[in-house]
Amino acid sequence: MSPTSRPHERPRIGITIGDINGVGPEVIMKALADARMLGMLTPVIYGNGRVLSHYKKLLGLQEFSYNQVKEGGNIAVKNINVINCWDEQIEVTPGRPSPDAGKAALKAIRRACEDLKAGVIDALVTGPIDKKTISSDEFPFAGHTEFITQFFGAGDSLMLMVSETLRVGLVTVHVPVSEVAPLITRERLQAKLALLEQSLIRDFGITKPRIAVLGLNPHAGDGGLMGKEEEEIIRPVVIDLKNKGKLVQGPFPADGFFGSGSVRKFDGVMAMYHDQGLIPFKVISFDTGVNFTAGLPIVRTSPDHGTAYPIAGKNQADEGSLRQAIFQAVDILARRNGFP
Repeated sequence: MSPTSRPHERPRIGITIGDINGVGPEVIMKALADARMLGMLTPVIYGNGRVLSHYKKLLGLQEFSYNQVKEGGNIAVKNINVINCWDEQIEVTPGRPSPDAGKAALKAIRRACEDLKAGVIDALVTGPIDKKTISSDEFPFAGHTEFITQFFGAGDSLMLMVSETLRVGLVTVHVPVSEVAPLITRERLQAKLALLEQSLIRDFGITKPRIAVLGLNPHAGDGGLMGKEEEEIIRPVVIDLKNKGKLVQGPFPADGFFGSGSVRKFDGVMAMYHDQGLIPFKVISFDTGVNFTAGLPIVRTSPDHGTAYPIAGKNQADEGSLRQAIFQAVDILARRNGFP
């Protein structure tokens, strides 16, 4: 069954539990307590019922209930569903990283991706993982984005941070700052801008998107005094796209661009590296920001935060970003496939 088929009215949104010692289980349970959820989607949690029961008791979330999906069983509409992705007992130690938690997180991701590819679920929301504990020969990836891009056979993808007021894409993602500059090539920038434009049209319904491109260096290179990437790579790409009728402008100095409010004039922004885009994004939209992987044949979102070990198990985690990630997945799915 194709993941773009429509065998049921409410979209089935798979949600991976993430690292069981982080805030993932807590924000999932809190987000799904939102009364709007079951009216518009059928949630399917990929994790383990024992872990959810542990947090239900620890956090006093007594109202949280779910349908345990047995092997080969049916996903229940108007219910929260849970698929057990491992049988072994794994100790839950909130706030403490463990290799077993990393292995469990990977099992949940793999099962959810397999079900998404098979059409069992319609979209995927991934809970936060610990990149150190999940890293292994089985998971030699920098994060979810790289794994999912390869799993679904996409040649490329774009990490796109989304909120009500901002959409920020990244040319480079999980690489050291010392390695960023050599990766800023005309070919890579052109490819990422094409993915951004396509996603703004396809996933966000913007017919003629306006896109801002940031510079790499301070002051966008200051005419070549602080670096040549702007004049040799970024500006020529922008000019070429303008000549093709695209509404692309730049390169802009990143600090002034966000500080002056210029971002409000654009539908999307292309940042050159991780912190250049994510620091202003999270300052502006931390509680409601969503990480969306653009350019894939499937819909995948995630909250814009990590495992937050220091507050795990303390009933302090805010579920806003995870809730928005679920709603965003439903919205994008509707634009692509016509779900109500």
